[in-house]
Amino acid sequence: MDRHKIVAVRPSILAVVIVAVAGVAGALAFAALANEREFDRLIAEGDAAVVTERPFQAIEAYSGAIARKPDSMLAHFKRGSVYQAQNELEAAMRDFRTATNIDPSSLRALESLGDVNVALGRNERAIERYETFITLDDRNPRVLYKLGLARYRARRSNDATAVLKQALAIDPGMGEAHYVLGLVQRDLDQGPAARKSLEEATRRSPASQTSAREALADVYLQDGDYSKAINQLEALAALEPGRADRQVAVGLAQARAGRGDAAVVTLGRALERFPDAPQVYAALGHVWLIDAERRDDRVALNKAIGALQHAAGRADAASETYAELGRALMLAGDHQAAERALRQSVARLPLTPDAYLRLAEITGRDGRIEDARDALLKYATLVGDEKPMATVATQIADYSVRLGEPALAVRWLDRAIDEAGPSAALQLKLADAAFRAGDVARAHQVIDEGLASEPGNLQLERLKRRLPR
Repeated sequence: MDRHKIVAVRPSILAVVIVAVAGVAGALAFAALANEREFDRLIAEGDAAVVTERPFQAIEAYSGAIARKPDSMLAHFKRGSVYQAQNELEAAMRDFRTATNIDPSSLRALESLGDVNVALGRNERAIERYETFITLDDRNPRVLYKLGLARYRARRSNDATAVLKQALAIDPGMGEAHYVLGLVQRDLDQGPAARKSLEEATRRSPASQTSAREALADVYLQDGDYSKAINQLEALAALEPGRADRQVAVGLAQARAGRGDAAVVTLGRALERFPDAPQVYAALGHVWLIDAERRDDRVALNKAIGALQHAAGRADAASETYAELGRALMLAGDHQAAERALRQSVARLPLTPDAYLRLAEITGRDGRIEDARDALLKYATLVGDEKPMATVATQIADYSVRLGEPALAVRWLDRAIDEAGPSAALQLKLADAAFRAGDVARAHQVIDEGLASEPGNLQLERLKRRLPR
C-alpha cells in the first residue's frame, strides 16, 4: 500500500472510533436518563402508596428506587419513615442512619434517627442526634423540646432545663415543653417553678393535659395544698369517668386532707359504679383503717378489715393491700391472721417495705428474735437512705447482741449514731457491743467520747471499770 493510501485510511479509522465513542456515550446517557426516570417513577409510586396507606407497596417501591440509586438520601429516608410508621424500628434506624451517612446535614434524617432511638429507649444516642441537629439549627423549638425530653429521660435534669427554656422562648405556647420542664423542676426540688410550669401545661396543651394534671396534683399534695390537688384529681375523674383509679385517687386525697367522711362518700359512689374493682375496696379499707386508728373506733376497724379482705381475695391483690390488712388485723389483736397477711405481702412484687416492720413487731413480741432481726434487715435493705433508720438500726443491733453477733451490732450502732448523732445511750450500747466483739480499744474510745460529752454518766463509768486495760 502506497503512502497516499495509508494516509487515506487513518482518517477513516479515527472517524469510526469517534462514532463508536459517541455511540457508547449516547447509550450511557440514555441508560442514565432511563435509570433516573425509573427512579423518579418508583419514588412517586412509593409516595402514592403512602398516601393511600399501602405500606408494603411503599416499601417495595422505595426499595426499588434504592436499587437504582443506592446513594440516594431521599429514598433511604422515605423508606425509613414507612418502617417507622409500621413500628419496625430497627429497620427504620438502618435507613435513617444510612441517610445521615449520605447527607450528614439532613435535618429530617437526624431528627428521625433521634426519634427512633427514643422509641427504642436509647436516650443517650437520641441525645447525640438531637444535639447534632441543634448545631445545624438551634431555632427549632420542636427538636429543642425533644432534646430536653431525652435528657430528662436519661436522668440529666440539669442539662434538660436550658434547652426546654430555649424551646419555650421560641414557642411559648408549646404545652408539652411546659409539662416536661415542670417535671424537671419537680425533680430538682424547685416546687414553685414546677407548679407554675405544670399549671401552664394544663392550660396550653390538651394533648398532655391528663399527664400534666397528674403531675400537678402530685406537686400540690407534696406541698400540702390539698384543695388544689383534689380539684385536679376531680378534673381527671371527669375527663376519664370510666376509670376506677381516678375516683380512688380523689378519695385517697380527701382522706389525706383529713376529710374522711368525704372520702368514704367518694369511694362509696365509686364502689356502686365499679363493684368488681379491687382497688376501690382497698382504698375504702385504707380510709376506714385511718379512721379506726385516729378515733380508736372498733366499728370502723371491722369495716376496714372487711373491705381489705375483699380486696385481698383477688389473685392479683397488691402487696400493699395485704400489708394494710395485716396492720388492721394487728390492731384487732389477731396476730396469727396478721402474720399470714404480712407474709403474703412480702411475697408479692412490688412489695411494701413497711410489711417487714410489722412482721418484726409480731415475731419480736413472740420471742422469735432471729425472725424479727431478719425482717428488720430486709426492711433496711429495701428502704436504704430514703427514710430515717436510727430506731430500726438500734433494734437490729439489740437483736444481734442477743443472738451472739456483736460485730454486726457494732455496724448497725455506728449507722444509728451517724444518723441520729451521739448520745450516752447509743454510745453505751456501742461500747458494750465492741467489747463483746473483742475490740476493747474501740470500746474504750467510745466510752471516753461519751464521758467527754456527758461527764459523770454512771453507766458509762461502770462499763469502763469492767473493761480490761
